[in-house]
Amino acid sequence: MESEIEEIAKKIEKGERLSLEEGLRLYDAPLLTIGELAKKVKERLHGKKVYYVYNQHINYSNICKNLCKFCAFGKPKGDPQGFTLTLEEIEQKIKARLDEPIKEIHIVGSVQPDLPFDYYVELIKLVHSLRPEAIIKAYTITEIAHFTEISGKNTEQVLRILKEAGVQVLPGGGAEIFAQRVRQKICPRKISGEKWLNIAQIAHRSGIPTNCTMLFGHIETKKERLEHLIALRELQDETKGFICFIPLCFHPQNTKLSHLPGPSGVDILKTMAISRIMLDNIPHIKAYWVMLTPKLAQVALNFGADDLDGTIIEEKITHMAEAQSPQALTRAELESLIRETGYKPIERDTFFREIN
Repeated sequence: MESEIEEIAKKIEKGERLSLEEGLRLYDAPLLTIGELAKKVKERLHGKKVYYVYNQHINYSNICKNLCKFCAFGKPKGDPQGFTLTLEEIEQKIKARLDEPIKEIHIVGSVQPDLPFDYYVELIKLVHSLRPEAIIKAYTITEIAHFTEISGKNTEQVLRILKEAGVQVLPGGGAEIFAQRVRQKICPRKISGEKWLNIAQIAHRSGIPTNCTMLFGHIETKKERLEHLIALRELQDETKGFICFIPLCFHPQNTKLSHLPGPSGVDILKTMAISRIMLDNIPHIKAYWVMLTPKLAQVALNFGADDLDGTIIEEKITHMAEAQSPQALTRAELESLIRETGYKPIERDTFFREIN
């Protein structure tokens, strides 16, 4: 086993691509060994820089017709915890923070059964009019698929309309685990992994880059995780449209999978590191502090991650699963988290362009 890891380490140091089988062997290696390998890859790409963004999250609704088993956010129609924001309420949320130097507005919600497509377009136009200087990162690929159903338009048409309204980037949500075995059990109403990849491909070809994600630590196998990573890597070879990969650790509280323990700290850090090593063509790996907690996100910076996301401001999706992290961090808090690890904090925009 030790000699196998040494051979894999040599390939990593040469910048050579790993196979699925080699990725599986890394999961069996000691935690610190994997961390050191991922740290070398990360520093080869980014040196001592760790990024963050001054951003604001808008979750417009949690009324959802999919009701995935892993999700504590989505609620059926009539549920007392359900909400749908009016455009006026969204306007108030944006206006309340106009005095802050927000560089990104992150907009995601649910597969809402009642809202018309015009609502989503007008929402973007509204935010763009109020925050013309901010980059709008809006609507997961799952939401884009829903928009094609309710609008009668194809994916290219939907994306063109949203782009003209002000969408510049799609977030990476909805990918979960691509394996159909897993999706049939945890999100049977959601689009397939193949469909997710197809829409991402169309977005990239339409001039809209995206992020990408993987939800791990529930019923998937490590092999299925690696198959997911390789599928993303192969699409990136073709389109070069993924900006950042975000490993999302499953939070079981308040979900239909609450009997599961969720991933351990060791599993989270190994997955972070292996993601950095396997995804040799995706430039950035995010330690999403909301899901990890700020303390574990700090550790993840030594396991391949080069980004902490941002100030967030009023995140709802993970906190409805009883996340123990705060709902927002200040710029000073983010920079302090990064400096304590020995890295240099760099404020960025959505495209990872540095902001002085």
